Amino acid sequence: VQLQASGGGLVQTGGSLRLSCEASRLTFSDYVMGWFRQTPGKEREFVAAVNQNSDITYYDGSVNNRFTISRDNRKNMVYLQMNSLKPEDTAVYYCAARLGRLYKGLDSADYHVWGQGTQVTVSS
Repeated sequence: VQLQASGGGLVQTGGSLRLSCEASRLTFSDYVMGWFRQTPGKEREFVAAVNQNSDITYYDGSVNNRFTISRDNRKNMVYLQMNSLKPEDTAVYYCAARLGRLYKGLDSADYHVWGQGTQVTVSS
């Protein structure tokens, strides 16, 4: 089982990035997919999640109305469109997969599979 995240980079405040995560060796449509982020010295924090058929999404309040999570079950891909980026969005971003239902308030311990992370840096 593997998750491969990509799309990170350096962007100016107010800019946009689109992160992608490709899943392999799993039945993608069985999994809830999420994005988390982590900065040095801090715990990994929830960013966004989408359920198996894309009819439920959750976002952390700090990214609401700026970030959009989506998935394509035909391509085994999940995306995070990030707009109006701020310096405080700077972090390593991880995609994660969870078997079972999507609930509000799930944290990193509730996810079973993790990708390797992609760095997002927002300059002021």
